[in-house]
Amino acid sequence: MTLENVAENVAENVAVNGSRRSPQEIADVLRQRIRAGDLKAGDRLPTQAELADEFGVERGAVRQALRELQLDGLLTNVSKGSPPRIAEPPAPGHDEPQPTMVGLAPRLTEAFSAPHVRIDAACLTAESLIPALGEPLRLIHAGVIHPQKIDVRILLPSRRINLAFPVPVEGRGDDDPVHQRWLAMRNAQGHVLRHNLQTLRSHGIDVDITFRALPFTPPVKLYLLNGTEALMAYYMVERRAENTDTGPLDMYDVLGTESLLFSFESSAGPRDGAFVEESQKWFNALWETITTDLTLS
Repeated sequence: MTLENVAENVAENVAVNGSRRSPQEIADVLRQRIRAGDLKAGDRLPTQAELADEFGVERGAVRQALRELQLDGLLTNVSKGSPPRIAEPPAPGHDEPQPTMVGLAPRLTEAFSAPHVRIDAACLTAESLIPALGEPLRLIHAGVIHPQKIDVRILLPSRRINLAFPVPVEGRGDDDPVHQRWLAMRNAQGHVLRHNLQTLRSHGIDVDITFRALPFTPPVKLYLLNGTEALMAYYMVERRAENTDTGPLDMYDVLGTESLLFSFESSAGPRDGAFVEESQKWFNALWETITTDLTLS
C-alpha cells in the first residue's frame, strides 16, 4: 500500500466524535487489507508513525496491533527497527497434522493472546505442555501479551491404577520400576508446569491451575483451548528399552511428543464445531464425576 493509499484512508479510519481506534480495531482493518490483497506478501507496512497518524492513535496502540498480526502469522520482521513486511502465505498442506511438540506451541501462543485463557488437557504426563508453553510465557514476561486471567485444568492418570501403558514387557511384578518411573515423571512435570504458570502472578495475572486424577489410562491426549479449539493426538504404543541406574527397562510405552496432533476449530464449520463442543462436554463430565483430587507428591 502506497502513502497515497494511506492518506486516502485517514478520514475513513479516524473514528468520529473524538473517539479513537482500539488496537484490536486497527489489527482488524490491517488484517482485512491483507486478505483483500491491498497488502501483499513481501510488502512493507507504513511506519508506526504513519499508521498512528492514519488511525488517530498513539504509537503504543499501533505496536499492540502489529504484535497481534505477528501472532497470527501475518507479519514478519516486527520490532526489527524498520516497518514489518507482510508474511508469505503458508505453504500448501500447512493444516496437515504435525507432531505434538511442533503443533501445540503455536496454538497455545495464540490462545494466550485472549483476555481470559482457558486450557483443559487430558494426557498421560505434562511432557508436551511444558515446552509448548515456553513461548506464550516468554511473551507475557516480555510484556508483549497480557491476559487478565488464566485457568488451567489437567487430567492425569491416578497413581493407584494399573496403567495400560507404560508397562514392562515381561509383565508387572510386586515392584514395578516402569510404573515408578512414570509416576516420578508425572509428578515432576506437574510441579514444573504449576510453577511456570504461577510465576505469571507477578505480572498481576489471576492464575489458577488444578489437577485431577483419572481412573483409567487415556488412549489419546486432548487439549481444549478457550472453548473454541480441540487438539487431539493418539498415543501410539511401541516396544522400547531405556537404560536406568538399575539396568535397562524393556517396556511398552508411548512417545507423546511425536504423536500427530489433529486440530478442530469451532469456526471451521459444523462438524469441527460439534467435535469441539462434545470434547468439552466429555472433559467437563470427567472432571465433575469419576475423577478425584490429585496430589503431586
